[in-house]
Amino acid sequence: MSRPLCVLGAGSWGTALASMANGDVRLWCRRKELADEINVSRRNARYTGEMVLPANVVATASLEQACRGAEVVLVAVPSTGFRAVAEAAAPFIDDDAALLSLTKGLERGTHATMTEVLRASFARSEPGVLTGPNLAKEIALGMPAASVVAIRDVTAATLVQARLHGPRLRVYSSADVVGCEVAGVTKNVLAIAAGVSDGLGFGDNTRAAIITRGLAEMGRLAVAMGGQSATVSGLAGVGDLVATCTSDRSRNRRVGIALGQGRSLEEALESVGEVAEGVVSAQPLLELGASYGVELPICEQVAAMVAGVSSPAQSLAALTSRPAREERDRGDEGGSGL
Repeated sequence: MSRPLCVLGAGSWGTALASMANGDVRLWCRRKELADEINVSRRNARYTGEMVLPANVVATASLEQACRGAEVVLVAVPSTGFRAVAEAAAPFIDDDAALLSLTKGLERGTHATMTEVLRASFARSEPGVLTGPNLAKEIALGMPAASVVAIRDVTAATLVQARLHGPRLRVYSSADVVGCEVAGVTKNVLAIAAGVSDGLGFGDNTRAAIITRGLAEMGRLAVAMGGQSATVSGLAGVGDLVATCTSDRSRNRRVGIALGQGRSLEEALESVGEVAEGVVSAQPLLELGASYGVELPICEQVAAMVAGVSSPAQSLAALTSRPAREERDRGDEGGSGL
């Protein structure tokens, strides 16, 4: 009998991915009421609407029950509570379990990526990340999608592929954990910028400029941190960036639209109703870039807007008043800022 796959976090992405997994799945919920709802109705109405969870998914509010004996553990907890859940789950996770983050964010204060948080909590394991253009609502509706599992252990990558790859989800593998994770964090911040542009009433040209120049910022930071420029050209980079900057289902883009329309950050977040990681990660990402000597002009303006020190109009003026320059820095594979 195969060991179970465990998903920690029953938000929209954690629930949607649990529904796609092969074999026995345990889905950990913070609240017992939600676990009971899922087990009785086979639905997580708040996060995935009318999607029916298959019988192989069992929800629980017990970390021990969720983690004990699992061969794959996927952590889908918002960055603000990620470390606490990882540390609480650690005693119940087997040493040989494949451990991956599903969260595209940075930890405030430490600037740590989620795999770095996992590495600190599980010294015995080398964690990875699952990422790509995977809007949870589309996964929940059964629309075809593709992901990348980035982990240095080839055996673990093959195992995760076997548990998640299927007719509706193609799962590719990569050894570039750094590049994939930097891309996932950066695209959320850039999606807010794209949303602000849309909220201000600008068109496709402006959005395309934000996506393209944002991709340059993403690549520059990824390469500076030891990632590969090719990763930024793949599903984890350009794929996820395009999806998040253009989709009406993107939480971060919707926050940006609301800001561009003149609403406060609190009003924008309330209208979305779920965590928008780009809001939390904007300032830590800017500080992380500075620590590597990487300039991130678009991300800088997003950080200023969510901090309330700049309006959308002021941020736009700051970006468009930058001096003319070459499109790419010479010798810089990752490209340059705006």
